[in-house]
Order: sequence, then structure tokens, then C-alpha cells
Amino acid sequence: MNLLLDTHLLLWAAGHPERLSAAATTLLLDPSHELLFSAASIWEVTIKRGLGRDDFQVDPRRFWRTLLTHGYRELAVTSEQTIAVGQLPPLHKDPFDRLLIAQARTEGLTLLTTDTLVTQYGEPTRLV
Repeated sequence: MNLLLDTHLLLWAAGHPERLSAAATTLLLDPSHELLFSAASIWEVTIKRGLGRDDFQVDPRRFWRTLLTHGYRELAVTSEQTIAVGQLPPLHKDPFDRLLIAQARTEGLTLLTTDTLVTQYGEPTRLV
């Protein structure tokens, strides 16, 4: 299974694995799963760190390199994916989460999240 992780799951996996649920840990450690992160997540970390958000106090470049070093594959943002955001109902206001949902749908990925609002979009989201 190809798993796209939302930004908070990525932050926890990279720096606070104790915050991951048992279900998330099991999925992340399964060698048959390909783990992906979106360039949008690196963008989100960069912006929210700049705004002083306590939950985003990580160096974006170091975070990006850590993910690549640990075998995560980077998913670029495409025009097709950004257009797909416009087809989503307005259930969630966060533009980064909306882009992750559109990316998962467009690319046939499962989006792992801890955000119940994100899971209101249904497939291909999965609450962990």
C-alpha cells in the first residue's frame, strides 16, 4: 500500500514517535508499504514555523533530509492536483490538508491522518 502521511504524522514519525498511535506505528513499520510525504508538507512546516507555531518548530531543510534518509519518497505538487482541490467540498479550511487530500485522490494513495475533519472526505483517507 502507498501511504501519504499528513504533516503532523510526519513530524511525529521524525521527531516524536511516542506520539504515534499503535495503528500508525504498525502501518509505518510494515516493509510492504511505501511511505510518501508531500512537498506541500515541507511548505507547511516552513510557513507555520515562520509564524511561530509551537507544533512546527523544526528546521524544514533538516526535516526534508531526514525523511529522505529514512526512505520516504517525496511527492511533488502538480497542476492536476491543485485543480482537484477545487472539486473538494468545503469541509476543511486548511489549504495544506485539502491539497494532501487532492494528492491522495489524484495519485491513488491512502492519506494517513490524525485529523477527524480530514477523514470526513472519505476515501482515500484513513484515521490513525
